[in-house]
Amino acid sequence: VQLVESGGGLVQAGGSLRLSCAAFGFTFDDFTIGWFRQAPGKEREGVSSISSSDGSTYYEDSVKGRFTISSDNAKNTVYLQMNSLKPEDTAVYYCAAGEFYTDYGEGMNYWGKGTLVTVSS
Repeated sequence: VQLVESGGGLVQAGGSLRLSCAAFGFTFDDFTIGWFRQAPGKEREGVSSISSSDGSTYYEDSVKGRFTISSDNAKNTVYLQMNSLKPEDTAVYYCAAGEFYTDYGEGMNYWGKGTLVTVSS
């Protein structure tokens, strides 16, 4: 069982990136998928989630209106489109799969290793 994130990189403020989270060894069908991030010196925090069963989505206030989460169950992949990026979005971004989402990551059973997003001012 493995989750692999990709798509991170260096971008200027105001720019965009699309992160991908691919699952290997299991399918997303019955899981809630969450994106989390951890900035240097800070605790991990939730970003967004999507229910693979009904497609319902959730966004933390800090990213609402700028980030969009989506899933392609045929590809077993979840995406996080990040627009209007700000320097404070700089963090390692992790995807996780589990029964339910909270901004602390409770309920997540599987975690990826993360992908670094750096937003320059």
